[in-house]
Amino acid sequence: MDDMEMKTSAPDSPCPACCRTKARSEKEARDLVNRLSRIEGQIRGIRRMVEEDAYCIDIINQVSAANCALNSFTKLVLAEHIRTCVAEDVQEGSTEKLDELVKTLQKLMK
Repeated sequence: MDDMEMKTSAPDSPCPACCRTKARSEKEARDLVNRLSRIEGQIRGIRRMVEEDAYCIDIINQVSAANCALNSFTKLVLAEHIRTCVAEDVQEGSTEKLDELVKTLQKLMK
């Protein structure tokens, strides 16, 4: 199985999300985990602000920053997914991952 293939439980059945994987380079995985760690720190900071009775607008500003960080993370993962998983699927003549992407984008844009 190469870096972009998805593992499936049965060849002709839709695979539940729990058993699909995507191989990432060590650098890509490290960069994504580092971003998530920073976001996690932002969320802990927001919790601390609430516990310490911080001013509402200050909390809202920090929540906005955390949302922007999550959106940025999503864009990175999405771009990589399109460049690898979706592109390979289309090159192989399938539109399964493209259709899945369209549904996911529709959810993101609600």
